[in-house]
Amino acid sequence: MSDLHAMIARWAQPGRVDWIGVRPARMADMQVLDRVNITESGLEGDRGRAGKRAVTLMQAEHVPVIAACLGRAELGPEMFRRNILVSGLNLNGLKGREVQIGEAILRITTICAPCSLMERLLDHGGYAAMRGHGGWCAEVVRPGMVICGDTVAPVGAGAPT
Repeated sequence: MSDLHAMIARWAQPGRVDWIGVRPARMADMQVLDRVNITESGLEGDRGRAGKRAVTLMQAEHVPVIAACLGRAELGPEMFRRNILVSGLNLNGLKGREVQIGEAILRITTICAPCSLMERLLDHGGYAAMRGHGGWCAEVVRPGMVICGDTVAPVGAGAPT
């Protein structure tokens, strides 16, 4: 393994689940949960679908950045319409990797780009503020229960010692 590949595989610390939400239908309000069962199709109660976009994750550290870009003091996680908000672990460095979240294992697949709805929900400039901060989509490798406060960590090599 090259030095670059070794550095990419390493991570400093596990993260944690800070928030969980589901969208029961298209355009429906987010429902905030303390725990959720992740099935092969995504979060129970979510309108999601099986495949590479079954679960959406967002980095909690990006929330204040988006708020600052909009000139707002703060924004609630439900505004972004993602399923799981995590902190302490850089999701951007995990593309293509498997991640254990609670009992479930997900594979980070593709960027979760903002949609035009962000302009309406976040106001003027919301779409642009979300670009590069909108999170990631993931497919379900192993279903399982996820609870707020659960550990989020890459599966396999590179764990801290």
